[in-house]
Amino acid sequence: MTSNSFSSTSGLPPTELIPWLNAEGSLTAILEEKAGQPLRVKRSFEGYRSLTLGQKKQLGVRGMMLNRPMLAWVREVQLYGNDEIPWVQAQSIFPLNSLKGQSRRLQHLKNTPIGYVLFKRRRTLPNERFISHTSDGWQRQTRYDWYGRTLMISETFLPAFLTSDL
Repeated sequence: MTSNSFSSTSGLPPTELIPWLNAEGSLTAILEEKAGQPLRVKRSFEGYRSLTLGQKKQLGVRGMMLNRPMLAWVREVQLYGNDEIPWVQAQSIFPLNSLKGQSRRLQHLKNTPIGYVLFKRRRTLPNERFISHTSDGWQRQTRYDWYGRTLMISETFLPAFLTSDL
């Protein structure tokens, strides 16, 4: 089950970007198809962080737990297609309680696109998506249910993506 919701004071995204914002399955795979080569991943941050109230709400935390400190493994990267300017800025949030068993490998992705891991066995995953406009560009935030574990991935399409050949 997927649900999408737009929230913006900047109107609607450019028409050519809407299919990318709404794409199901692995964004990595369709970006690689567009680039004609594997994505290059450059990490800008990877480690533990306390979640903000907004992040906890996006992850579906409710009630008294909203007021409690909550740690997550956070990974921030830039994704490069077929040029030297990043196309997408991404942030992955893995609450600590979701990093059990096989999912612990999400802490050791290094420069591997997360799509290689999340969509290895399934083309799509149950999710809830929110689309908004940020100071960096149009963003899709997707809360995934990955084998019973909740995680959040935010992907912001940077200006260079729109100027590349769509």
